[in-house]
Amino acid sequence: MMPGQIPEPSLAPGSLPSLGPLAGISATTLTDQLKLHADFRQLGAMLHPLHFLDRLGKRPLAIKTEMDEDVDRRKRRREKNKVAAARCRNKKKERTDFLQKESERLETVNCDLKAQIEELRVERQQLMVMLNLHRPTCIVRTDSVKTPDGEANPLLEQLARTPPK
Repeated sequence: MMPGQIPEPSLAPGSLPSLGPLAGISATTLTDQLKLHADFRQLGAMLHPLHFLDRLGKRPLAIKTEMDEDVDRRKRRREKNKVAAARCRNKKKERTDFLQKESERLETVNCDLKAQIEELRVERQQLMVMLNLHRPTCIVRTDSVKTPDGEANPLLEQLARTPPK
């Protein structure tokens, strides 16, 4: 007989050396034991931890399994990530608002400084005109009067061109 081959029913139970200790057991006993084993498996499936009922017998108890723990862990991680993302968004918004206000403040300061520069230019121009009007009547020698570099003083140029009297 080949391994995996089904024995013929005409053979006597003791004549099968390959069955070892089962060789002396009758076929009906073996069948009954197999049925009993199948019944135990069905009973075990019914008594699975998820099928236990609570005290009142109305709904199944929630028994933590590894899968449930993974789901809970993912849920907690998502919640933490959601909180961290909200915190990051708020921080970014605050930073953006701060930079926007700082930019507006600096633009205002820049405009004020430009206005002050223009005022000072006008004042300087007025002072130059006043100085030029004063020079002909001034008793201080015109040789000692110095003008800033790059500026032409029309009065000094005129005096330099005319011969002394």
